[in-house]
This record gives sequence, C-alpha cells and structure tokens, in this order.
Amino acid sequence: MKKVGLYFGTFNPIHIGHLVISNHMVEFSELDEVWFVVTPQSPFKTKKTLLDNHHRYQMVLEATEDYPKLKPSNIEFNLPQPNYTINTLVHLAEKYPTGHQFCLIMGEDNLKGFHKWKNYKAILEDYEIYVYPRISKGEIDHQFKEHPSVHRVNAPIMEISSTFIRREHKNGKNVRPLLPFAVWKYMDEMNFYR
Repeated sequence: MKKVGLYFGTFNPIHIGHLVISNHMVEFSELDEVWFVVTPQSPFKTKKTLLDNHHRYQMVLEATEDYPKLKPSNIEFNLPQPNYTINTLVHLAEKYPTGHQFCLIMGEDNLKGFHKWKNYKAILEDYEIYVYPRISKGEIDHQFKEHPSVHRVNAPIMEISSTFIRREHKNGKNVRPLLPFAVWKYMDEMNFYR
C-alpha cells in the first residue's frame, strides 16, 4: 500500500519552498510519495495573475522531474467547479480503488480554518492529515490538536510565497534563487508575470 500525500495549491508558480516541504514530507514522515494537486482556475473567479492550468501544471512537472517521489497531478482539472477537497478525495478513491492510501498535506495556517471546510469531519474520519509549520496568527482548534488523524511534521518553515515572487519579478528583481531552475527557465521564456 502506497501512502500518498496530496499537496493542494495553485502553484503560481511552484517555488523552492514547495519542494523543500514536500521533499521533507516524503523523507521524514510515513509518506511514500507527494502529489502536487494543481488547483484549476475557477470559472467563477478569473484572477488576472493566475496562469492557465496547463502552464502551472507544466511548471510543476518540470520542477519535480528529478524527484521520483514527487509527482504533478491534474486530477482536479476535469472535476466540476467550484470544487471541494472532499470531492477530489472521493474521485481519487474511485480512480485508485487499491494500492493507494491518500492523505492531506497542509500548512498550520490551513489547519486553523479547517473546521470551515466542507465535510471536514468526514475528511478527518477517513484521511490522515500531515501538517507543516507556518508562521500565522490565530489558534488551532482544540479538536485538531490531539486528533489521532492529525500528524505534525517538523518541516523547515518556508516563508516564501508565489505572490512575492510574482510581484518582485514584475518589479524587475532577481527572483531566480527562489525557483527551481527549470521553472525559472520556463517562466522567463514564456515571459510570465512581467
């Protein structure tokens, strides 16, 4: 049985912080693989700064090429929008009925708001959650602190954001060290976020 951590995000663009956290998860927890689930652009929310799905997927593909335990996933591209995590989990369970045990990966900041998620109790009953540290305000709900399904992984705190990268790249700053080389090359060639 392969234990797969699902790391959801827009990855707009994927950066070294994402890679450091996901690699830490597969090397220092029970996870065998981490799948980067690229969140599609919601047809109801067109953000000018959000690149097309296929471009963001391509950057994740290129960023993870040298890491056999890290994989890109476009599983949500064909699900009805707006989509909820519970729907993706159900869909994955149908698509991979055997051999895979899916878990969620989330930052501590997301865990603080987890009680607002659709069907969060059902998710907690059926899935494990691997939490990495983030610097953020607010308290973690007591029901998650000692929950047997919630595992805190002492990963490095990465305070790099895609928003910062996009903004500073547009301002002409050199953001290359924050990106995997292949992602920088793709971004530069395609003239993204200028």
